[in-house]
Amino acid sequence: MRTFLAAAAALVLALPAVAADKVNLTADNTKITFVGTKPGGKHDGGFKTLTGTATVEGDALQALEVEIDTESLYADDPKLTAHLKSPDFFSVKANPKAKFASKKVEKTDAGHKVTGDLTLNGKTKEISFPVTVSRAGGVKIETSFAIDKRDFGMTYGGGKINDEVAIKAVVEAK
Repeated sequence: MRTFLAAAAALVLALPAVAADKVNLTADNTKITFVGTKPGGKHDGGFKTLTGTATVEGDALQALEVEIDTESLYADDPKLTAHLKSPDFFSVKANPKAKFASKKVEKTDAGHKVTGDLTLNGKTKEISFPVTVSRAGGVKIETSFAIDKRDFGMTYGGGKINDEVAIKAVVEAK
């Protein structure tokens, strides 16, 4: 009996802890969109090409990294798309990538608070935003938050274009 208990204990101790899932983020399973506003109107846009990973254990987000191809930027008006790619905004020729890398993820009553470095237009700023995670039928990660475009050197249109830009990201991975 002692041999059996010792063998069972050794087996339990030898089993690996439940590993976190590393979810690959792609344009197929991840959508990043934005809304810029101005007095009397708004414009929708987003990015078509990105890569990254989200590390999730159960329904707990542990880490998030995203790299966006800024050339894949689109808006609801072709002329606006070209203007957003120009040095007035994203300057995609000089800054072909935008990046986010989490530094800290905290559990909250509503989900998680993610803090990390966002690099846009060659400027890096620490930001924090809320995230929810669900595991029904795969992994779903959602967030909505706002940034101030001036923090990233985008000062064009002061007074005609609102400085706050709404960001939304949704990951739906099977």
